[in-house]
This record gives sequence, C-alpha cells and structure tokens, in this order.
Amino acid sequence: MKFRVLILSVIFNLCIGLTGTYAQIFSNNKKNQAPPVILPDARKLQTFDVQEYLQNLQKGTDSLIYKDRIDLRRRLSYANADTLSLVWVPTYQLAQVSEKIQIDSVWVTAYEYYQSWDTQRIDSYNFNPKEFKDTVYIKLYDPFFGTNWSNPLDHTKINSEFGFRRYRWHHGTDLDLNTGDPVYSVFDGIVRMRSYDRYGYGYYVVIRHKNGLETLYGHLSKFNVEVGQEVQAGEVIAYGGSTGRSSGPHLHFEVRYQGLSINPTELFDFSVGRLKSSVYTVSSTSFEHIIKMRQAVYHRVRSGENLSVIAKRYGTSSRSIAVLNGISTNSIIRVGQRLRIR
Repeated sequence: MKFRVLILSVIFNLCIGLTGTYAQIFSNNKKNQAPPVILPDARKLQTFDVQEYLQNLQKGTDSLIYKDRIDLRRRLSYANADTLSLVWVPTYQLAQVSEKIQIDSVWVTAYEYYQSWDTQRIDSYNFNPKEFKDTVYIKLYDPFFGTNWSNPLDHTKINSEFGFRRYRWHHGTDLDLNTGDPVYSVFDGIVRMRSYDRYGYGYYVVIRHKNGLETLYGHLSKFNVEVGQEVQAGEVIAYGGSTGRSSGPHLHFEVRYQGLSINPTELFDFSVGRLKSSVYTVSSTSFEHIIKMRQAVYHRVRSGENLSVIAKRYGTSSRSIAVLNGISTNSIIRVGQRLRIR
C-alpha cells in the first residue's frame, strides 16, 4: 500500500514538472516574437539620384552590344510624337523621341552615343567637340554577329571631296552616279530621317548605326525605306538623283559621330571600293574642322552687295546674318560696314 502511494506521488510530481516546463517554453516563445514594425521617418530619407543611377547603369550595359560577344535580345519600344517628352525604354535609358513608331530600343540607345530619337534635325545631340578629349575605338562591323558593311554605290568614283568649298564647308563626299542607280546602306542600322531639303540635300536619308555612327545619303530621286525601318548593310535604301542644291546626278554621302561630320575617306577607300579597317578611331582631331567652322566670321560690305548676296556667298541665310548683327532683313547696309556672318 505504501509502495503504491509512493508511485502515485512520483507520477504526480512528474506531471507538475512537465506542465511547468511547457509553460516555461511557451513563455519563452512569447518573449521571442518579432517586435512591431516601425516605419522610418520620411524626412530623414535620402533623395534618390536618378541621373547618377542611369549613368552607373549605362556604364555597365551600353558597351555590351559588341563587347565580349554578348548578344542583346531584341526589345521593342514605342516612340511617341512629342519631341519634348522623355520616356523609359527597355534598356533603362531615358530617350527623347519624336515619332510614334515601334522601334528596337537598342537602336534608340545604341552604344553610349544616342539618347534621343529625332526625325526633324540631323544634328540633335548638342555635342561640343571642344570638350572632347577622349580616343574612342569604334568597331564598324562584327562578323560574329552576322553584321557586315557595304559601299554606298556599285561604283565609287569621287566627284567632290570633303572640305571647304566656296566660303562654306562641304560635310560629305560626292560620288558619281546616274539617276536611278541603287543606293545602299553601308552598315546595319535603322532609318532615323527621311526628308527633303530644297536648298541643300534634296531628298535625303539618315541611318543610325549600332556601332555609334550615322550616315547621310543626299540628292536622291526616290526613297525605298521608311522611318523606323531596320536595314542591313548592302540593302537598297533609295535611288540616286539630282534633287535639291545639285549641279548634276551624284550621291552626297556623309558620316557623322554624335551629329558632327567626319571625312568619309577616313573610313572608305573609294578608289578601290573597300573599307580601310573594321575599326575606326575617333579623337579630337576628327572635329578640328567643326571647331574652325564655328569660330566667328566677319565680312566687310562691298559696293553692290546686300544681305541676300552676302548670305549666298557664305552658304547661310539673310535672317541669320540679321539676327547676329541686331538688324532686320530690310535694313540698309553701308559699304565698308562690318557684319558678323557666324
């Protein structure tokens, strides 16, 4: 009997101990619960620098097109008609656009050169050559990705060289052709401009290339492409002619970097119809002619001259001269008067 009471007593004490243990464990769990979330004071938050973020992102992504053989996937983006608006494109760059068309966003922000899409102006990049101190190596084409190059014409005989001509700068190389001859895109690209300039290029096309350059084809007789259309090297983009300011059928061919002209013969050997190298080097010397051209030019009025005659001589407009000199286009100018031309 005493033994049975002893056993019951032990069992009773064990039950009390276990109950206490469970209660203690439960109590500890309660103490370890996560504290309530406290939201930070918005007044103490640092401002997010969007521009710095984009620049850092740009450094890490822009050069992937031809670097290390990384193949970027095609991603489409809509370009809107508002030239003043900025929109996000899939390459996470801000792009200024002016056409409501669906385009590959890689062409909008190709490499690190293009941050705008403008179908109204040839030079829309606000690039200052005086501040350009770098040396940039541009890979013109890459066979690994299937990209190639082409001459702009079947035959590339030069009619007129790049350089200073009749008081103004000739920004391209004129190549001989017959009206109706096919004109080819020299590199893979996308058509940025298709326009008409009555007093200059006539019908012309501007193509943006993924390698960082743009090319212009002037005095055309007929277009074969639309704005936003992707073209391959050697594809017919237009047909030659003599429209605009032209003395006869020829192709006015330009190469531009960030809107500024480069001598096409630095890339092409037109005498034998070939590309000089697969890599082109852009440096400050590439734009010495632009810096010189932008320096102030003055003219001393001679007998029998008026604003129209002077403007035609320098390849500018009467209105431009009038604005520079604070006069109107109807103002009477005197012999010996000093006028600023640009």
